[in-house]
Amino acid sequence: MIPLQIHHLTPPYLPISQTTPHLLSPFSQRLQLSSKPNLLTFPPIPLPKPTSKLLRASQSQSLFFGNEEDTTGISSGLDDLSPNGVVYRKTLALVECSMFAALTGLVYFLSNSLGIENYFGCFFSLPIVITSMRWGVAAGRKTMVATTMLLLVLSGPLKALTYLLKHGLVGFTMGSLWRSGANWTTSVLLCAIVRALGSVGYVLITSFLIRENIFALITINIHASLTFIFTAAGIYTVPSMEAIYALFSILVFINSGSFTFLLHLLYAAFLSRLGMKASLRLPRWLEKAI
Repeated sequence: MIPLQIHHLTPPYLPISQTTPHLLSPFSQRLQLSSKPNLLTFPPIPLPKPTSKLLRASQSQSLFFGNEEDTTGISSGLDDLSPNGVVYRKTLALVECSMFAALTGLVYFLSNSLGIENYFGCFFSLPIVITSMRWGVAAGRKTMVATTMLLLVLSGPLKALTYLLKHGLVGFTMGSLWRSGANWTTSVLLCAIVRALGSVGYVLITSFLIRENIFALITINIHASLTFIFTAAGIYTVPSMEAIYALFSILVFINSGSFTFLLHLLYAAFLSRLGMKASLRLPRWLEKAI
């Protein structure tokens, strides 16, 4: 029996020439096509220019630091909040007006409650004069109105009107005249008129509240006093009511004028001690004395 021998058959070697591209695989064809120049070209990648870097840097800086309008807004806001800024000065004036109004209202309320109003009556107009001299006429008006409204809440309408007629209007008139640079003759006369009108208004309000004509009582007493004086002097005449009214008006004006003149002296000395002498227009004799 003849044994079978199995030989490993190897395929014959077939040389592949470069001139037969049809026998190549698709992958090899792609490789050959890519290896050849100018067959497949990629589009050129644009390189950034130096100006684009500058633009990007400027954009980043504007995003980080803000634009010019924002910086100007911030700088203007800081200027307003500076001690010489408009917002700072308006806020300071409002705070001072509110503090003076609260202090005046509290002192007036306590002095009325304790019955010592006559001892502090000369100081009730001073805060209005100070605010008018420092911040203007509008600030003095705000202080007067705020104090009146505070007293209206604390003590009622009668005390509020009493303060307004006897102290508030006098202080506002004095502060406005001193702020405008008026001389003392004009200031004393106008303040005396305002004080006299305020006193008459206070008497009218009191007469309405107590249901009694106080003016009639005053004129009757003046008439009786003049008749007694004339009789004692040997003058047998009866003064007329027109003369009584004229005499009453003169006495009220003299009283108001003396009071306002004393207020001018007191407030001038007080404001000079506070360092506001340069903004005051004082008479020569008083300026030499101070």
